[in-house]
Order: sequence, then C-alpha cells, then structure tokens
Amino acid sequence: MQRSCGIFLHPTSLPGAFGIGDLGSEAYKWIELLAHSNMGYWQLCPLGPTGYGDSPYQCLSSFAGNTLLISPEKLCEDGLLDKADLAAAEAPAGRRVDFGAVIKSKEALFRKAYIRFTATEEFERFCEEQRSWLDDYALFLVIKNRHGGAAWNQWDSPFKLRYPAVLDQIRDAERKDVRYYKFLQFIFNRQWMQLKQHAGERGVRIIGDMPYYAAYDSSDAWAMPDLFELDEAGNPLRLAGVPPDYFSETGQLWGNPLYQWETIRADGYAWWISRIRNILDLVDVIRLDHFRAFESYWAIPAGSAVAAEGKWEKGPGMDFFNALRRELGNDLPLMAEDLGEITHGVEELRRAVNIPGMKVLQFAFDGKPDNPYLPYNLTADSVIYTGTHDNDTSRGWFAALTPAEQNRICKFVDCTPATFVAQFIRTAFMSASRNCIVPLADVLGLGSAARMNTPGKQDGNWQWRFTADMLTPEKLTMMAEYAEIYGRAPVAESMPS
Repeated sequence: MQRSCGIFLHPTSLPGAFGIGDLGSEAYKWIELLAHSNMGYWQLCPLGPTGYGDSPYQCLSSFAGNTLLISPEKLCEDGLLDKADLAAAEAPAGRRVDFGAVIKSKEALFRKAYIRFTATEEFERFCEEQRSWLDDYALFLVIKNRHGGAAWNQWDSPFKLRYPAVLDQIRDAERKDVRYYKFLQFIFNRQWMQLKQHAGERGVRIIGDMPYYAAYDSSDAWAMPDLFELDEAGNPLRLAGVPPDYFSETGQLWGNPLYQWETIRADGYAWWISRIRNILDLVDVIRLDHFRAFESYWAIPAGSAVAAEGKWEKGPGMDFFNALRRELGNDLPLMAEDLGEITHGVEELRRAVNIPGMKVLQFAFDGKPDNPYLPYNLTADSVIYTGTHDNDTSRGWFAALTPAEQNRICKFVDCTPATFVAQFIRTAFMSASRNCIVPLADVLGLGSAARMNTPGKQDGNWQWRFTADMLTPEKLTMMAEYAEIYGRAPVAESMPS
C-alpha cells in the first residue's frame, strides 16, 4: 500500500460566517487546499449530534449527523432561505465556537427553512431507508424537548420506559416536529454526501471516527435498552472509562453505559454492524476509537467517585470482527485507536484484524530507546501523528517541557526551539508509518490556545476554529514538499475515482 499523509481538522473548526464551521463554501475550499498540498486524507472527529459538553464523542445518536454542520448558504441555494435570512444570522468572526449561541441562531434558520420545504421523493426515500434509527431519533428529540432538554432517565415514566400507547399518542400529536427532525437529518446527509463526492473527485479520502461507546443520553440507549447494562428503571449498572494513564492520575470516568455483549452477540452483532455500515457510507476509512475495548474494557460500578475503582472485563474480541467481515467483506477500511494501556492481547487482536494502529510522536520522548513511539521503532502498519485532538498542540506541549527535555528532543529532530514545530512534523513524515496525519493547529504552529480537547476538563473543549488568513502559502508549501520528499504525495493512478 502506498505511503500517504493528511491533516486532522474537525469541520466545526472551519472558518465561516455563522459562528461554527459547516459544510458550505469554506469546506469546499478546504478540500481544494488539501488537494493542492499533496494531502491524500482529511481526518475528523465523529460526525454525530453532540449533547452535553458539546463533545463529538458523546452523541445523541450513533447514526444521526450533527445538524449544526448544515450550511445556511446551501439552504439558500436550495431556495429554503433567502439572503436576508443569512445576513440576519451572521456571527462576528472569531476563533472559538459559542455553541449556545450557534444552537439558537441555527435553530431559527432551520425552522424558517422547514416552513418552505416540500417533501420530495428523495426525502421520502431517505426516511424509509433510514427508518431503523431515524424514527426513534426524531421521536427522542421531540420528547426530550417536552422535558426541557433533560436526559431521558429524568423523563416521566411513560416516556422513559416507552409505553407504546403514549409513544403513539406523541407521534400523532407532534408529527410536524417529528418530521422536522427527519428533515434536518435529510439535509445534513445530502450536504455531507455532496462534500464527500467533491473530496473523492479531488483525490482526498476522508477518515471518520467511531466512538466505541454510545452516550447514555442517546436515542440508542433509550430505544434499545437491552443492548446496555441498565436496570429496569433505565439506570446504568456500570459505566465506561479507563484506569489511570497519561492523561489522568485517577483515570477517566466517561459515564457511558457498558454493552450487554451476550445480548449483542446473540443476534450476530446486528446493531454494531448497522452502525459501521452507516459510517462507511459517510467516510472512506473508520478510526475505531478506544480499540482496546474490543479485547478488554474497564468497567466502573455506577456511583463510583473515580475511575480507578473499576476492573477489566473481556470484550467481544475476534468473534466480533469475524461477524463484521461476513457481513461487510474482508478488506474493511479500518484503523485502530490503540493508545493508552495496551497489552499483548490488544496488539494480537489488532494484528489478527490486520489494521494499522496509531503512534503519537509526542509520546516518544521519555528517554528510553525502546519507546514504541520513537520513529526508529515504528513499523509500516501504523499511522503516525504529531499529536491528537486530546493532546496539547505540539508547540504548546514543547513549551511546557523542561529545558533538558527540550534539548533532548531538539537533538533528536535536529532543530532549535524556534524551528521545533516544522522539524517535528518533518520527523513524523520521514517515519516508517504508512500514513502520517498532522493536526492543522500544528501545521499552523499554534500554541495551547488552539488545543481542541483536554481530557477530564468539563468546559471549553471542542471550540477552536481557525481563520482563513492563518493558512499562509508557506505553511501549505511546507506540507506539500514534505509529502513529495518522503514519498507520501498521492499518485494519480491510485487516487479514488
């Protein structure tokens, strides 16, 4: 397989006039910039609708799209909004997303667009094809709104426990709003698929991301409680997280409910397979977040104060991937997020599945020559990153090191502190890893203010945006030259059609 490279940037971080990056003209410009810079991949976070904390890893549905990414410009092109609507909704340019303000302003635009929308055969076909999850998701949002946005375990019992007569009644009484949420998913899907097609035509493939766990406050857990470790009242019995690691001395307590793997296995992993099939419609490659949980996962009793109180349980292992291959084929475009406490068993599973793992260059410099993240220890079946969305930017990370640590790294990557970021990226490009992904904040040489997420921090995450003037020709030329020098530039005949 050809060596390759790309840039990580979540769409919310794109420039734009409406307070958040979206699927409009700036996204198309971004694709052009990638193509002209010899970048074969665009990697992003999960595309699902975000709930509490605005995290794309805590989605209200494992199947739905994030409608905050819908482009008002595109709605205007479709005749569903006019230019006066867009002018009234424009937000001041900024480098942070104010999610509360964006939700309010876009909801007003979407309601206007919905009034002007007339159902088409395309819309009806979408609703029918996506019925297995879309009906429940639309109803979930309607009932959630009736309860002031509260999590579903706080709803009145007839809604929380899905009494059939009550659900039928609300479907009939709120059919316009149920249809509204289906409309939004239809628009998101259409805009996204148009952008994906454009990327493919320009030789840019998209690496998507699939969270291992579903959020507790999601239509998945509400509509299919038998798939999760919940009691009869719908409350979690045990929760997901990880033990103490690089990011936290006490571990991370994520709060997601664990899966009932025996139940899931009994029906051939149907829900999981549907989930992966759905994401593969949207992207070219899936990064399996928290891959290690397929081998073993950390189970924390509900009510625990810290994640350290959990224990390891066996995951579904190779049996799951065998079932996946039977349904979707042997050569699945997957990669593993295998960071954290990785055992021999996790490595064996990744090799058996025959997918690349992740290597983060920021993790390489503990002074030990056998560090598995050092470039000379890497193998081709890996994807190297300077850092991920959970890391500080490389410039911010370097600035926080001691002078002795900085000196050791500068000797390795052959730089001075002033030239560190460019040389750090070059070191990643020259590694043996088949693919190399660099966050845009590192391409731009930005400090900690451009960090996307700090694990364990409750506020201020997922907000960073760049402005168009930041992407200077020099930055793009550097990436294009690195791709050429280190054999990562796309080869025309191998580009997807």
